[in-house]
Amino acid sequence: MNIRKAVLADSKGIAKVHVDSWGTTYKNIIPDGFLKNLSYDRRTELWNENNSKEGNYVFVAENSDGEIIGFAACAKRGSNHIPESGDLTAIYLLEEYQGRGVGKGLLKQVFLQFEELGFNRIFVEVLEENKTRYFYEYYGAELYKTKKITIAGAELNLLVYEWNNIRNVLIKF
Repeated sequence: MNIRKAVLADSKGIAKVHVDSWGTTYKNIIPDGFLKNLSYDRRTELWNENNSKEGNYVFVAENSDGEIIGFAACAKRGSNHIPESGDLTAIYLLEEYQGRGVGKGLLKQVFLQFEELGFNRIFVEVLEENKTRYFYEYYGAELYKTKKITIAGAELNLLVYEWNNIRNVLIKF
């Protein structure tokens, strides 16, 4: 496994992981119609933008064949007005690579980026029914707040977790 900073040419591979992992991660959480409507082409456009936007940091995980099997993204959301803080905006892996340390490697890379940026408080949003929340909890994230959101007509609980000291996370790697 190789983890590296994403380049614009990675957008198509990131989009594939994004769409495929949403299909497995959010099955029975987000309405099927929404998930079936996800498009590789539209997600590729989104990741072209994300990979080009200043202040966005995107990392990819590749398998031994050089195929993108996961990614993580971080930035400071426009809605985040807390000094010296940032946001883990995405971390997704293909289902068959979960539980193999890939997510841990991506999380480490993101937290090293946050350290370089001088951020100490980190936030991540996760749907309550998404089991990934236990991954964040394992690495020390604590529930900060909960809010209701609607996706494709389904009302869902969005949990906002916080790490309030990135050094405590980095020592776990």
